[in-house]
Amino acid sequence: MAGSLGFKAAALPLLGAALLAGGPALAQSPPGSKSKPVSIPVPASGKPATSPAQKAPAGSAETEAAASVEKKVLISEVVIQGLEGHPERERLELAAYAAMATTPGTRVTRSELQNDLSAIYASGWFSDVRIQPVDGPLGVRVVVTVVANPVLKSVSVDLGKAKLPPQVIKDTFAPDYGKTLNLNTLQLRMQELQKWYSDQGYSLARVTGPSRVSPNGDVQLQVREGTVAGVEVQFINKEGSTTNDKGQPIKGKTKPYVVTREISLKAGSVFNRRTLEQDIKRLYDTGLFGDVKVTLKPVASEPGRVVVVLGIVEQSSGSISGGLGYSQSQGVFGQIQLQDSNLSGRAWNLSTNISYGQYGGLGDITFANPWIKGDKYHTSMRTRVFFSREVPQIFQSQDNSYFSTLNTDGTSTGNQAAIQRIGASVQFVRPLNGGDPFKKAPWNMILAFGGQKVTPMDYSGSTAARASINNQTPSPSNTICLAYNCATENQLLSFRLGTTYSTLNDPRNPTKGNFFTASTEQFMSVGENSPTFNRVRTSFTHYIPVKWIKLFKGCRPKGGETPDCKQALAFQATAGTMVGDVPPYEAFCLGGGNSVRGYYDCDLGVGKSMAEATIEYRFPLFKIISGEFFVDGGTTFGTQADIPGNPGGLLGKSGQGFSFGTGLIVNTPVGPLRLELATQDFTSNYRFNLGVGWKF
Repeated sequence: MAGSLGFKAAALPLLGAALLAGGPALAQSPPGSKSKPVSIPVPASGKPATSPAQKAPAGSAETEAAASVEKKVLISEVVIQGLEGHPERERLELAAYAAMATTPGTRVTRSELQNDLSAIYASGWFSDVRIQPVDGPLGVRVVVTVVANPVLKSVSVDLGKAKLPPQVIKDTFAPDYGKTLNLNTLQLRMQELQKWYSDQGYSLARVTGPSRVSPNGDVQLQVREGTVAGVEVQFINKEGSTTNDKGQPIKGKTKPYVVTREISLKAGSVFNRRTLEQDIKRLYDTGLFGDVKVTLKPVASEPGRVVVVLGIVEQSSGSISGGLGYSQSQGVFGQIQLQDSNLSGRAWNLSTNISYGQYGGLGDITFANPWIKGDKYHTSMRTRVFFSREVPQIFQSQDNSYFSTLNTDGTSTGNQAAIQRIGASVQFVRPLNGGDPFKKAPWNMILAFGGQKVTPMDYSGSTAARASINNQTPSPSNTICLAYNCATENQLLSFRLGTTYSTLNDPRNPTKGNFFTASTEQFMSVGENSPTFNRVRTSFTHYIPVKWIKLFKGCRPKGGETPDCKQALAFQATAGTMVGDVPPYEAFCLGGGNSVRGYYDCDLGVGKSMAEATIEYRFPLFKIISGEFFVDGGTTFGTQADIPGNPGGLLGKSGQGFSFGTGLIVNTPVGPLRLELATQDFTSNYRFNLGVGWKF
């Protein structure tokens, strides 16, 4: 027999059951249910019954008004039917009783029974609920007939290729499988799925339903993930307007494809907030745009689809700059540079640089294409045409010794030896991204070709083939050839293969990660005075984040503050070697601000092979000022004599050494400026170094 609650009381007048049964049996089934239609009778008072989805709160004015009109009868027994043989019968009966306000011994109206019906259904356990007042031997019996939801067997979504992994669905509903389906719990689980979508960046996705619940316990949910209908580019001015004074759309310099190729969200793809943020970051990284405003425009006829509208504020792409500087190869020099970073609106970079100093000058024209149009690998290209005339550090030393050119009769001209180069090069860089231009690939491949004409000469510009130490009488023991084959002109033709690998957390001021580079460059002979040789070079850098010195307040964050303490212990090792007929001017140079810093440029050694190593500790002092301690070391492995004429040995360069030092780094808009003090070995010899950018 079905579960029941009852009590003993005097028999009710037959009018009681008649009052409660004034219409058809009270019934309720799920909205949209195909099993039985919802049947909500109108109470005798003529007022509409409270709908299942709009249960009137107890004590409301509407309920009190209805109660004042409707007759109340005494309930003698409440019976739950329909759960016979159900594996969770007891649990479901208790849930139904707990939902009802009507109990044996209470007086109720028809409207109050309607509220009980809604409450039972609102418990989420039942797909159909019906209440029938019946005259019993002791009074009015309330018979509640329920149909329990099926036992949950599986949950699926109606979207064929949903981003939601099946394992996430399985894990979310794992506690509910094998139990009676509860629609309230189902809604909570759907909220968990909705949260998964939100956490993954799918901010337009919606999980609704269920669209189907089978008698076997198979539940299907509705998922609409939100797709991109297209990407539009609008150019806006600094005031935020998309039109000019005449009401016409603003025309930008940049070609639309330059913008859209940086956007990985394409028509038909699922909208993802994180992906869009990465796309916008790539747009800023081009350096072409001052601001990017994003608007999502819904497609009226297609719910769930949006058009991504990009409002672009362009930056000025043309620039001119100049200044004065000093270098050991040029002395005091002046420099001017002209640049357009968005040539023809295609993101091409064309720059011209001219500098002229005490000991020479240089000029070049460089053209760079950051992304060859239509290339799915994001291949970049760079070409350069150059002219230079300078006094190489290979042919001089800091103690005022240098090589002076010789006349044809073997006498010294007294002029320093110089090298003039005229040439061109082209380089291609391809990320190893498997054809996905938006994939962050740590590996890059490099292919480069170059050709140049090299002319040895003296400071006055006259060609010269030989030179000797300036403060010595020219002799075979102190005389060298300035170029290959003692010629007055060399032709160099080469191709280079290289690779880079980077996992740095910040390309400008890294504190964690690795950077590796390796290359081989083959020079091929194209004539009698054209040498054949190969150069191999590799470098590895490693950063370890530390927090040893905490002078900067960002290294001592208070509760709730974000730490701002870029400290690192950095290691770098570099090595290289050459085989073949190496001209003196192509030898490895050790010493200088980007080498062993206790020595002047190329003053440590000149060799056919080399190795350098650095350990550096960097730490912040103030907002824009950092400090450093470092130790550098380098060696030519005794290969100075392998360079034709042994220029390093004749100038008294040791070929190996190390340095300790410290420095201050000031972060400026043009990059970090380094002021360093370093010693040579453990001696009292030291030097100041002023450089731009970190050493590595």
